Amino acid sequence: MKAVIFTLGCKVNEVESASIAAALENRGWEVSTALGYADVYVLNTCAVTREAEKKSRQLIARVKKYNADAKIFVCGCASQKNEGQFRGKGVYFVCGARDKTAVADAVLSEYGGGCGELPYPKQSKTRAFIKIQDGCNNFCSYCIIPYLRGREKSRSIGDICGEIAKCDSPEVVLNGINISSYNDGGQGLPALIEALKPVKKRIRLGSLECSAISAELLEALKNLCDFAPQFHLSLQSGSTAVLKTMNRRYTREEYLKKCALIYEYFPGAAITTDIISGFPTETENDFEMSLSIIAEAGFARVHAFSFSPREGTVAYKMPDLPAAVKNDRLNRLLAAAKKTESQYISRFLNKTLSFIAEEYKNGYSSGYTGNYIKVYVPARLEAGKKYNVTVMEERADGALAEIFDEG
Repeated sequence: MKAVIFTLGCKVNEVESASIAAALENRGWEVSTALGYADVYVLNTCAVTREAEKKSRQLIARVKKYNADAKIFVCGCASQKNEGQFRGKGVYFVCGARDKTAVADAVLSEYGGGCGELPYPKQSKTRAFIKIQDGCNNFCSYCIIPYLRGREKSRSIGDICGEIAKCDSPEVVLNGINISSYNDGGQGLPALIEALKPVKKRIRLGSLECSAISAELLEALKNLCDFAPQFHLSLQSGSTAVLKTMNRRYTREEYLKKCALIYEYFPGAAITTDIISGFPTETENDFEMSLSIIAEAGFARVHAFSFSPREGTVAYKMPDLPAAVKNDRLNRLLAAAKKTESQYISRFLNKTLSFIAEEYKNGYSSGYTGNYIKVYVPARLEAGKKYNVTVMEERADGALAEIFDEG
């Protein structure tokens, strides 16, 4: 039997899909993540924006083009938000985001045998995404995810260390819906990092809230064998007034202080972020604050996107700004972000960094350095192996580099 498991949305969705893939492969199934012919399709959906939810619905028609007779199983945030939008459209089974075991059970039970507990995710040769927690208690006024994922729940430090010990990937990424809230019986994220000191792999953190940044955490990260100094520090707005309306619980000044603390411990760190353009209460002056903080914080990369009202959230009831205003502000954010990204990369020209080769294409091996610069090396390199490279010149989405030596 062949299954295609197709995933939309965040890295947490990808990790959960990888666990479903492992469950099926353990029973002898052939599993692919690329759309194509299959006997069964498992569609892991997203609802973070209206567009993501729309794409989730459109997946049904897309997979039917490959095999109209295949059984379709749907799970994820879009089906958690509104199960009815997937029923009656040739879908065999629907469940939400909170119990991905149910979809694996449903697939395997249909063809003989159940799943039980989901196994550790199937990992790639280059990077292992380790889910350390699920859920969120923050309830930002624009975000639907806490309503779909539920309350925060963390895995034990021992279980996380056990999974990492069994994976062969050279890089480990700790991720979750809100890893800043990680808590194992009173032991927070710094305690987990301390427990990972013996790990001889590159360790990278997923998205963080600025409340998580402390001297204790940064000291623990500095003591790791191989820490990737990239901090994805969610911002959303550079205006304290807008942050308050978003229910973000920090000010512009507090955010910048956390950036300064990161640079104190890791001077070459890449701080990346998310910024929303056109939140309902955002004035032009508020927007200018978001524009100016990009350079002030020295962001290495910015994921900018327009506000998308989500039914069920506080912000959904607020008057939406015109699309033209949101799009104009988005384009200005993207232009400012491109400038600081270029400035960040230029700091490392003619310097040596380590990177893990991921793929070879069109004469170049590519992968990411610890500080999240995508580098291209004009040679066929072994995927999953670490190399030291000298950064030579900037490219559109990263930098050209040459081999210095094997890492």
